[in-house]
Formats: sequence, structure tokens, C-alpha cells
Amino acid sequence: MDTASTPVRIYNKFQALVRSASPSPIDVVTGLAVVWAISAAIRALRKQSRTTKLRGPQGSSLLFGVSKELFESPDTGSMFEAWSKEYGVAYELPMLLGQKRIILCDPKAVAYLFSRDTRSYVGTPEHKAAVARTIGKGLLWAEGESHRRQRRSMAPSFNSAAVRNSSPAIHKTVDKLKVAWQASIDANGSGSVVLDVQKWMNYVSLDAFGIAGFSYDFGSLDGTPNPMISVLDAFAAPSFQSFWDKSVLFLSNFFPFVLNVPTSRGKMLDELHARMSEICEILIDNASKEQEQVSNQRLSTIGLLLKVEDEDSGQCITREEVLAQMRVLFIASYETTAITMTWALFELAWHPDIQTKLREEVLSFGGEPSYDQLITGFPYLDAVVQETLRFRPAAQERVRQASEDDVIPLSEPVQTKSGEVVDSIAVERGTVIGISIPCMNRSEAIWGPDAKVFKPERWLEPDGITKKAQEVKGHRHVLTFSDGPRTCIGKLFAVAEIKMVILTVIKNFVLEMRDGPDTKVEMTRGIKMRPKVSGEDGIKVPLRVRPYKG
Repeated sequence: MDTASTPVRIYNKFQALVRSASPSPIDVVTGLAVVWAISAAIRALRKQSRTTKLRGPQGSSLLFGVSKELFESPDTGSMFEAWSKEYGVAYELPMLLGQKRIILCDPKAVAYLFSRDTRSYVGTPEHKAAVARTIGKGLLWAEGESHRRQRRSMAPSFNSAAVRNSSPAIHKTVDKLKVAWQASIDANGSGSVVLDVQKWMNYVSLDAFGIAGFSYDFGSLDGTPNPMISVLDAFAAPSFQSFWDKSVLFLSNFFPFVLNVPTSRGKMLDELHARMSEICEILIDNASKEQEQVSNQRLSTIGLLLKVEDEDSGQCITREEVLAQMRVLFIASYETTAITMTWALFELAWHPDIQTKLREEVLSFGGEPSYDQLITGFPYLDAVVQETLRFRPAAQERVRQASEDDVIPLSEPVQTKSGEVVDSIAVERGTVIGISIPCMNRSEAIWGPDAKVFKPERWLEPDGITKKAQEVKGHRHVLTFSDGPRTCIGKLFAVAEIKMVILTVIKNFVLEMRDGPDTKVEMTRGIKMRPKVSGEDGIKVPLRVRPYKG
């Protein structure tokens, strides 16, 4: 019996009610009470499950398990790592309404699962519903053959040749950032200025991919009014949320139908979806005209997508699929890449010695590097970027569900609830499995005693990467870009953009913490988890910026 997905099927009974009217809290609570009763019966059936019974922490309550603590925690990676130290590299968590989740903190097990992703392991119904609601049924939603076909259609836009061709667009955008920052300093008249680098990284990322991927300049660095920018800003930095808003957001992680409950965040989500669709329709029309005027080598991402033909049917990708992929790219460029660049600049401001060392390397080059020189000619810049990806991953957790019975191998044995010691775990179809990216990237068991230290030198020293870390199969031993069939398709573009931004900023400016080295940072929930300086409104990360004068 597929026990893990049974509650979801039951919740679907309530979708008609939620969609047909504005449900009251009583409606939702009543529905969940019914589900709770049925879940009790399901928990009894779970005793018959063929999934290995693993040890794990006790939940704070029968209702929430540990899900509430995870949802509210500013550092879930540390929680997962602490549990791993106590229970081993694989353990079980009690979640909402008696659901269970197996957590893997083992390089061998994680590599095995990711290698079988989209086939033996797929997205949970809850995750797929959230993705479909936010950005549509594109690459992030698809599984199996559909995922393979969609990824194949996008691959030509993100190979090394395509990214190399995009590098002038990235360079042009970063130059606009440099000019805008210098203008802000000059206007301030004091030789320096405090800038919210998070806002600027949002804009440079959106503009860079807009030009490179869509042949469209959003003009956010120029201050050009654009409905897409305003709705992305609003969604990335939501205003105060009521208890009801927070409750709905929490429950939506488990019950897809709750996404249809009216909330302020839900209204922003609808507005985001509408604005993205409007822009995407315009860009597709522009790309259709572009196809008639330029060669394949100069086509934008949309132009290439529109020319893709399915190998089996010989038909081009549909307009709806193009729309879905474009929404994926919008979110990835505005959120994931921008968050990583924000963290990189923040860490450089926090560590002036690292900033100085990086500036020495950048200035010793002289001139403007080509794409190939940018990627391979700056070893310390590469180390800073790679350490940022390790230490400050934008993605937090991957949750997958077994689509068939399987056995996951472990690199070291764990003890089960019965006291048996096993070196593999059986998982029954429907078992939900979680992988914490921050835990895997910063685990002392994997990366050594200095795992919690921002240390670019580890990527340059002969023994800087531990043997255990080398067992991690992700991009250069970190899981920030995931791994396997679902590894981030745009990672080459993202790395090139991040390097270009850091190189240009450090070459021309000095970054300092506005409030000194004791500045506190916390995480806040936008579309993804973002950093913010404690005490600031929204998602602000203010740094003091002054020109570098040698």
C-alpha cells in the first residue's frame, strides 16, 4: 500500500470546496481533522511497511512531529547534522499528521538516489502541486520521459558554447552595475555609499539573463519601470504575514490543496504567474520573428527552444512548454543566482583579508578577460565562488518519493529501531526521502573540523578536500546544483555570471560591513530562503561600498 501518498489522495476531496469559495479557518480545520483521523489508521498500517525502521528524534507533538521546528528554523542544516551525529547517516523523522520521512546524510546513498532520480525517485505530490502552481509544468515539474525530453530541448541553450556566446551580454550588464554604483557614490559626495547589494544582485541577474536568454532588456539596472520587476520584488520580500498566512504556507508543504486558500502571499503568487505569462508571451512572439533573421548560433534561449523537434514525433516543442521553461528560467535567474552572488559579496565584506587576496589576483591580470580566461585563469576567484556555493547554498532540501520498491546502499552501517545493524536500507514504494543540501555541504563528518568556516583556500590546497567530501558526486563535490538527471541545467551560465560580477566589483570597489564585523545575518522566506541583515526590513543586505583607488 502506498501509505505516504494516501493522505494526499484524501485531501483532494477537499479541493472542490477550497476552489469554489473562500474557506473559513473552520472549514480547513474540519477537513484536516478528518484527515488526521484517517492518518491514524494509516499509521497503524505502516507497521506492515517493508521500509527499514530507522531510529530518529521524537516529535515535539503528535500533530506536528518535527515539521514545525524545521519550518521555523533559520538553520535546518545544523538540525539535520545534529541528528545525523546521534542516529547515523540515515534516520527517520516524524512529520505532520504521523507522516514519516527518511533523511540521508551519506555521500554514497545520496549519489545512488540522485542517479535514479526522475525514474525510481520522483517529486512528492505536494512539491509537484506547488511547482505547477508557481511556474507551471516545465522542467522542475516533469519526471521520467517527460523530464528527459524537456531537458534535451533546453540543453543547447546551456552548453559551454552557448554560455560562451552569452558572455558579452553578461559583461555588458555587469558594466552597467559598475557605472550605477559609481554614480551612487558620486551622488553621495562622501567617497562611499551604503547599498543594498541584495537588490542590485536581483537586478543584475535578471537583466543579464534577460539579454542573454531572451534578447530582452528588463532595464532594472537603469531604473526602467517594469511590472515583472515590481511583482518579483514584492514576492521576494513579503510584508508582515498574519498567523493565518503563515499557517497556510506551512500546511501547503504537506497538503497541495491548501495552496488554493486565499492569502496575501497567494495573491502575490497569482500576480507573479500572470506577469510572467504576459512577458513570456511577448518574448515568444519576438523570438519567432528572430528565427527568420539570425543564425542558430545567435538565437536566444527562446529561439532555440522554438526550433527544437522531438526525436520521436518530429514535432516542435509546444508554446505551453516554452512558457513553462521560461518561468523556470525567470525564477532561477532572479532567485538562485542572485542569492549566491549576494552571499559572495557579503562573505567578501565580512572577510577583508580574502577580499584583498582576491583583488590582488584580479588586478594582476590586467585588461578584461575572455570567457575562457574568466573560467580557468583565476584560481582564487574560482575558489571563492566554489566556497560560496558550498558554504551558502541557495537550495535547502531535496525531497523525493520512491516510485518503486528499492534498496539504498550506505557507506557506513546504521542501527535500526530493533537494534539490528545494516549497511543498506529497504524503501517501499511511496516512502518519502529528504536530503539537506546545507547539511551535506557543511557537515563536519564530510568536510572536516573547519566545515563551518568560509575558507576558499580549501579548494587550492593539496589535501583541502577531505576523502569523504570527494565521495560526494555533485558539481565539484557539493550538492548546490544537485546531481544526476536533475542537476541544474544552467550551472555553467550561473558560474560565469557569478564570476564576472565578483571580478568586476572587487576590481573597482571595496566592500565593508556597514555595522562592523559583528553584523548578524538571518534567513527570511521569499520565493527561496534569502539572507537579510538582522533588524532590516524586507530582505536588505546593506554594505558600504567605496571606490578602489590602489
